[in-house]
Amino acid sequence: MANTKTLSKEERKKARRGARKTRKTENPLKAREYARGSAKRKVKKMVRGTSKR
Repeated sequence: MANTKTLSKEERKKARRGARKTRKTENPLKAREYARGSAKRKVKKMVRGTSKR
């Protein structure tokens, strides 16, 4: 993205959105090889009433 110091707020917003769209099409993220929540640590059973974290 070019220098946006001289642009107004609305123009900056448009430039940012445009840059985001072009970046998304140029190098898309590859698909995951694992399920999204699989790396989270699992909470089996907690004492009722206490917070889980």
